[in-house]
Amino acid sequence: MCGIIGVIDRGREVMDGSAIRRSLSLMNERGSGEGAGYVAYGVYPEFRDYFALHVFFDNLHETRPKVDALLHQWGRVVHDEEIPTRDTARLRKVHTPWRYFFKPDVRLMPRSTTPAEEIVTELVMRINTAIDGALVFSSGRNVGVFKAAGWPEEVADFYRIEEYEGHCWLAHNRYPTNTPGWWGGAHPFNLLDWSVVHNGEITSYGTNRRYIESFGYRCTMFTDTEVVAYLVDLLVRRHGLPAELAVTALAPPFWDEIDAMDDRRRRLHHALRLTYASAMMNGPFAIAVADQDSLVAFTDRSKLRPLVGAEAGDRLYVSSEEAAIRAMEPRLDRVFMPRAGEPIVGRCR
Repeated sequence: MCGIIGVIDRGREVMDGSAIRRSLSLMNERGSGEGAGYVAYGVYPEFRDYFALHVFFDNLHETRPKVDALLHQWGRVVHDEEIPTRDTARLRKVHTPWRYFFKPDVRLMPRSTTPAEEIVTELVMRINTAIDGALVFSSGRNVGVFKAAGWPEEVADFYRIEEYEGHCWLAHNRYPTNTPGWWGGAHPFNLLDWSVVHNGEITSYGTNRRYIESFGYRCTMFTDTEVVAYLVDLLVRRHGLPAELAVTALAPPFWDEIDAMDDRRRRLHHALRLTYASAMMNGPFAIAVADQDSLVAFTDRSKLRPLVGAEAGDRLYVSSEEAAIRAMEPRLDRVFMPRAGEPIVGRCR
């Protein structure tokens, strides 16, 4: 179950949220009404140089001062406010969604090659593990995640998603199986610029979690998709792998396929499987990952969950269903299905 969809405009032309709302709602049979969400890139142009931290507060007046104090220790908040919402008949606001626009003090991480990102990552981990009643669910520059426990159209209407514009969007309709439906467990999952939506199950969650936590990440939401977001950040940002190689490390070919490759490719894939053995994900899944410049989607090595791609002009679409893509763009130039484990990659110019 679960429905995923993503779109990127390679020329960075922005799209408002109305079309992806319509598209995700078309896949309501893939969800249970217990979680849906959207993420848009390029959504905060007036604060493009600052990290946008989206936080759920259980008790705003008691918990927010603790978060404020921690942020002021590590940098400067240039603006903060409650995320605008709209009352809906069926979606009750059980958490207060708040946003901070934050500039880290990079002098506090003099030995890091990515000091701003390291500070924000540490803040996300610290707030989510040490401050009861606060959960950071979005933390990148010029990107915003909007999610809750509800149906796609309810969540979109609650956050007034049609008022936001971005050049890249991901959206997800959840059917929880192993964990309860709640606001923090809804997709997308985000860390820094990386956002992930996922259909399926990562049966290697325990191994993957122990591996990622050995690098200082802390998993607090007890869901496999959180681990995927952290794995992508580790492999791409910290280890410097191109997106295609990161996908290969997470969903590598079988050994007999590697053995049949030419010598150069065989040595590369052999090294990736040995180096990232504990990062390899097992189970049935289809995953879409985005950052400011790219959209990447891939399945497990046996393609046990559906994934379809399509193009229309400068726009690349990925989804669980072709019909959902056509709800956004009826006139497609090309529709295609990737092979098992083969990534669909779209990059901005």
